[in-house]
Amino acid sequence: MNAVYTILLLVAANIFMTFAWYGHLKLQEMGKINHTPLILVILGSWLVAFFE
Repeated sequence: MNAVYTILLLVAANIFMTFAWYGHLKLQEMGKINHTPLILVILGSWLVAFFE
């Protein structure tokens, strides 16, 4: 049963990160975050993943 929980958590994390990435791309397309350097976006993504 623990394997099922692990798989479900991995799937949920993957869905969350996918929506976060596409949301970032959409905000960039709309011109809301053009001034954010890519390195900050990468570090922010890793920070979220680390605490997840």
